[in-house]
Amino acid sequence: MPEQNVKWPFLPAQTPTEITHAEGAYLYRKDGKKILDAAGGAVVANIGHGRPEVADAVRGALVNASYVIPLWLTPERENLVNELTTHWLPKHLNRIHLASGGSEANEAAVKIAIQYHASQGNPKRHKILSRSLSYHGTTITTAAISGHLSRKKGLESILDTYHQIKTPNPLRCPLGRHHEDATSYYIDDLKQTIESVGAENIAALIAEPMNGSSGGAIMAPPGYWAQAQKILKDNGILLIMDEVMTGFGRTGDRFGCETFGIEPDLMVAGKGMAGGYAAIAGVYGREEIADSISAGDLQVMFHTFGALPQSCAAATCVLEILRRESLLEKCKSTGITLLNRLQDQFSQHPLVAEIRGQGMLIGIEVVKDRDTLEPFARGENITNKMMATAMEAGVFFYPGGTGEYRDILCIGAPYIIGETEIELMAHALDKALADISSK
Repeated sequence: MPEQNVKWPFLPAQTPTEITHAEGAYLYRKDGKKILDAAGGAVVANIGHGRPEVADAVRGALVNASYVIPLWLTPERENLVNELTTHWLPKHLNRIHLASGGSEANEAAVKIAIQYHASQGNPKRHKILSRSLSYHGTTITTAAISGHLSRKKGLESILDTYHQIKTPNPLRCPLGRHHEDATSYYIDDLKQTIESVGAENIAALIAEPMNGSSGGAIMAPPGYWAQAQKILKDNGILLIMDEVMTGFGRTGDRFGCETFGIEPDLMVAGKGMAGGYAAIAGVYGREEIADSISAGDLQVMFHTFGALPQSCAAATCVLEILRRESLLEKCKSTGITLLNRLQDQFSQHPLVAEIRGQGMLIGIEVVKDRDTLEPFARGENITNKMMATAMEAGVFFYPGGTGEYRDILCIGAPYIIGETEIELMAHALDKALADISSK
């Protein structure tokens, strides 16, 4: 492809890496180099690249019908709904709204929560709580809700301000690193925020079961979620669980809410739903929420390409493969092996603050001073430098952080990886850390 004709991506800041094809857990560059996709793309790929049966399923759907309005039922949509309700969704979440991606689905979930309270005669309940360290999407609303400053730059004038609670972060709890009272500290913050805003004004809290790439697989301290759920329920506040990244096996369970004992009112999950083979995400909700909105003569509006039949066909096939090949169990066991391997080699490294995670979602937090947790200066671009070194060593990690919270490498590899890939990741991380240390 002649360079002068390449106008991709939109911003000309960097030359794009050219990928000619992918197979299994590997990407192949134009120069012939083989790269381990330890990021799973954008923490999307789960069954690996290049599965012919998924392509066949998509082709069959395309031959059957190119487009059918989202509210109508097609064989592909019916098959997906049956797969989801029979094998995947928590029993209390039996209403399904399908969108084209996580941003759309999270925004739909926020609208549904507000519409539910309106249908209950509580239109004042329209405020949404979020968390200080978070990412929920790139629409105007989801960008505003997110605690991700770098993705708001230049948009501040049109973004509304949302009330945020502190993201439970045991490593950086103001009381001290992994402090025994960390749970109480963050629960008190939730209580105080609700009191300040007024429970009668709040529709929902949107949060991830464990923080995704914005913080790098940060997990709340023990007991946090049990207490937080009770507080929300006692105050009539819905819980929206953003599982766009953690859903469909990424934590080793069907959903992160099951891993951490959470029972949300609305759940959003997308990336792993079709494993990168198609654009699709879903909002899954309680029946009483849907019934109330319907009785109130309100609409849950669809997007044109929501529930696209070929996307539904891809998702059904991917979910069947995950079950048939026991890939959730493999994700859980391989994730433990990988986490232990990285912690054994790097947990005492002077530049590593913490290596944490669950299943195949792992974060490596790099700092200038391990004792004080002082980060590198933003201008040093540590994340980008480490990613470049790792790429040269044959591994693509996913960049994490929000700008303010930075220098995070994330692993979101396909569930099919094994010992060879674990050693490749350890080798690449060693090279990346050595390169930073030497400079």
